[in-house]
Amino acid sequence: MRFTDGAWQTAAGFNIHPAREVRFSKKDGNRITLTLPTFHVYSRGMTLWGPYLTVEISSPCENVFRIRAYHFKGDNSLAPSYFDLNLGSVELTPEEDEKTITIRSGESTLTIDKADYAFKLQRGGRQITGSCGGALAYIDGENGNFMREQLSLKVGEHVYGLGERFGNFIRNGQSIDIVNKDGGTFTEQSYKNIPFYITDNNLGVFVNHTEEINFEVASENVSKVQFSVRGECLDYFLFAGDSMKDVITLYTGLTGRVPKLPDWSFGLWLSTSFTTDYDEKTVLSFVDGMKDRGIDLSVFHFDCFWMKDSHWCNFLWDSDQFPDPEGLIRKLHDRGLHVCVWINPYIAQQSELFDEAAQNGYLIKKTDGSVWQTDQWQAGMGIVDFTNKDAARWYQDKLKALLDMGVDCFKTDFGERIPVEDVVWSDGSDPLRMHNFYTYLYNSSVFELLEKEKGKGEAVLFARSATAGGQKFPVHWGGDCHSDYPSMEQTIRGGLSLMLSGFSYWSHDIGGFEDKSTPDVYKRWAAFGLLSSHSRLHGSSSYRVPWNYDDESSDVLRHYTELKKKLMPYIDKARNEAEEYGFPVMRPMMLEFQDDPVCAFLDRQYMLGDKILVAPVFDEDGVAEFYLPAGTWTSADGSDRRVIETGRFFKEKCGYLDMPVFIRE
Repeated sequence: MRFTDGAWQTAAGFNIHPAREVRFSKKDGNRITLTLPTFHVYSRGMTLWGPYLTVEISSPCENVFRIRAYHFKGDNSLAPSYFDLNLGSVELTPEEDEKTITIRSGESTLTIDKADYAFKLQRGGRQITGSCGGALAYIDGENGNFMREQLSLKVGEHVYGLGERFGNFIRNGQSIDIVNKDGGTFTEQSYKNIPFYITDNNLGVFVNHTEEINFEVASENVSKVQFSVRGECLDYFLFAGDSMKDVITLYTGLTGRVPKLPDWSFGLWLSTSFTTDYDEKTVLSFVDGMKDRGIDLSVFHFDCFWMKDSHWCNFLWDSDQFPDPEGLIRKLHDRGLHVCVWINPYIAQQSELFDEAAQNGYLIKKTDGSVWQTDQWQAGMGIVDFTNKDAARWYQDKLKALLDMGVDCFKTDFGERIPVEDVVWSDGSDPLRMHNFYTYLYNSSVFELLEKEKGKGEAVLFARSATAGGQKFPVHWGGDCHSDYPSMEQTIRGGLSLMLSGFSYWSHDIGGFEDKSTPDVYKRWAAFGLLSSHSRLHGSSSYRVPWNYDDESSDVLRHYTELKKKLMPYIDKARNEAEEYGFPVMRPMMLEFQDDPVCAFLDRQYMLGDKILVAPVFDEDGVAEFYLPAGTWTSADGSDRRVIETGRFFKEKCGYLDMPVFIRE
């Protein structure tokens, strides 16, 4: 949201009321409260009109500051955040003189200018960011009221994160709306909008709102990151790290970290694909075909049409295609596989469950008390209202019947198309604030059931939508991409962006989702996919088994499946770091080489854990372009050792079995 027209003018339709000075300050327990007129008070008579802003400062843990600014205290926008945060409380003892108020937390200080309200955040004496005079503001206008903040960027500072985004990896220069949408992987929209950004100046910022948030990242003002929300309140956290890794640890300490995942989830998943025709014979032919070719499978996934068309979701197997689902699941288990089935939170009007859900108030309602329905996706479908605890238990009971049948895990699709107009939630939640947060309730309900029934350490999802804290319900995959090299490039950018948004695990559709890739793209994508944290073969209208491409595809898939199996003891170390510190398993280069300025821009290669560099090939001629930072690097097969005194780029032609994978000494 842009409120200015260049440097000197306010955009038409807005009135900006910036915080101007600290009129009063007080300590209330472990919270510092500041009263800020939006004008300079030169006489007592000026105090007879407003507006005033109030800022509350606290610290949930060392080196983290929470800043909660508001205009009208009684407004509904001050309702507590829906996010489940780990809020501790650090004792704050402000130091105040005539000009400044200084607040310390750990090694960090927040120094506030009283005469012209502003602050600077430092750690160890080094400035991390600041809010200059006039940056914090209340804005009213023709299109509603807003709260805005602008935080400074230093020269050359790069901004990352804000969820799974498929455009430029560095966020500088972008306008980003934090609102979940089903937009594929080739638009500015995102399934996973996370209101958290991180910079290579060791700054993290989390905006504690579930409604739409508008970010102007070095765009409206090219030296600042601006964020704004509708309403009377703005609540955000500042993380002052000593490294980018430290920032991630601080942020995930607040919003949660990944749980332990089952070992089998890291193996190769094979899907039926989406709109393909399949029955028991088809499924077993795929499984046995992979075994005959020496390709080790871990999970078999049944996509949407395990249920009868137009009935999604009724959680009943299509008896025409699967007359004995329990028997089929046993056959798959006997072959050493785990079983995953597709679900979503939508109940079609044709579903046997629709009347039951509607009569019991388990579906989202309209303001007139009727069921909210749409024809977008399934005819006449309603949406499960997870704010109703009875509805959540009812949904879990339907899934438990599948677990009792032998199903091991679920692909939790959708959760983005949640209405905000003419909607009433069971618990009275604000529809605008529920839109992004719905995915949290949806995935947490399913994950909670899996932990209860399968035990902690055995629960795993394959989820598409997410918001802050969603990392606690892994794994997430990239969504609907095309099947070509540009889409493969978009996919890796989206994944690395999500990895800098507090998530540790991520996957994608090997070979692409829409259409069918060439054998060349399939083989290159297979190499990339098997060296991701989680690996799945899935598509839309065609099967993704390797013999559906060419004979060599089976060799490539087998080679990288075996390589990943050999690397599992190493990946276990990265898993432990994810659970303990919140680090991603797939790491953007700058996370491991923050002192190498080249790594700030690299978005087509990554580190798997802290030692292994992976550089997928995106070229039909087999030419790989990659960068090795300074150090000693050895290829994964031990045949190539390179001592690099200063980081440099390489451009080399690679076969399908020798994607650049290097281990640093």
